[in-house]
Amino acid sequence: MKAIVCPKYGPPEVLQLKEVEKPVPKNNELLVKIYATTVTSSDCIVRGYKPPIWQPMGILLRYMIGFSKPRKPIIGYIFAGIVESVGKDVKRFKKGDQVFGVRSGSYAQYICVPENCKISLKPSNLTYEEAAAIPYGGGLALHYLKKGKIQRGQKVLIYGASGAAGSSAVHLAKYFGTNVTGICSTANLELVKSLGADKVIDYTKEDFTKRGDLYDLIFDAVPYFAANRKKIKLQCKKALSPNGIYISIDDGLPRSSIKDFIFLKELAESGRLKPVIDRICLLEEIPESHRYVEKGHKKGNLIISVKHNEK
Repeated sequence: MKAIVCPKYGPPEVLQLKEVEKPVPKNNELLVKIYATTVTSSDCIVRGYKPPIWQPMGILLRYMIGFSKPRKPIIGYIFAGIVESVGKDVKRFKKGDQVFGVRSGSYAQYICVPENCKISLKPSNLTYEEAAAIPYGGGLALHYLKKGKIQRGQKVLIYGASGAAGSSAVHLAKYFGTNVTGICSTANLELVKSLGADKVIDYTKEDFTKRGDLYDLIFDAVPYFAANRKKIKLQCKKALSPNGIYISIDDGLPRSSIKDFIFLKELAESGRLKPVIDRICLLEEIPESHRYVEKGHKKGNLIISVKHNEK
C-alpha cells in the first residue's frame, strides 16, 4: 500500500511517499480502507518536533511521539473509509461499514484500529472527505468549551473562529445556547458569519477590547505556531467578565471519549455541526499541505483524498 512516512523530525520535505506493507488486523481490530484523512496543526507539530516545550503538554508529547524520531513513522490522526475486514473478536463493525475515526497512522491507504478506539459509522449525510473534517476541530472545540464550563445564556468569544477548532467551536457554542462573537481576519468574515456567529470582529481593523463588551468564556483557538499566545491572552483578559474564563488551545493535552465522538457524529448528521473545508489535496501532496497549514491561515480543515486503484 502507499503511505506517507516520516523517518525523522524536520521540515515538510522529510515526508516521503513510499510503498509499505499492508497491515493485517488482529483479533480485536478492523482493517479500514482509507478514503480521506486530514493535515492538522498537530500533525505539523509532530512532524516538525516543535511541541510547546515550556508547558507540561510539550514534555508529555515528546514522550508520546518519540524523542529522536517518531515511534510510528506513519503519522496522521484522522481517517474516514470503509471496513475491508475484521478480526474474529470484533462485534461492533462488519465488512462494508462506512466509518470514520481517530487513530495514529492515517497517512496511508489502509489502517488497522481496535474496535474500542474512537471510531464510529460515519455521518450518513456526509462524504468521506466531509466526515474527515469533523473529528479534529470538533474534538478540540468540544474538549476546551467543556473545560471552560460553557453554559446556556453565556456570552462567548472565539478567537481564531475560522480555523478547524474555531469554526467547530462557533457551531458548538451556538448549539449550547450561547451568544457568540467570532474574531477573524477580513478574508474570513463572511465564513464566520455563515457559521452562525452573532457578531464577527475583524482583528486586523479593530481591537475588540475597546468595544466594552465582557465575555463569560473566551476560547483562543489560534494554533500555537501562528499565535503570540502571551499577547492574545493579555488582550483577552481585558474582555473577561468578573467570573469569566479564558482558555486556549494550548491549555493541556486534549482528551475526549467515544461518547464525545458519537455526540459529534450525531450533531453532524443533524446539520448542527457542518464541515468547513479549505481545500482537498492528494496523498502525494501532503508535504506541500504541511507547508500551507503551518502558515496558520487555513479556513477550517485541509483534507487529503486517498485514491486507490479500484478494480
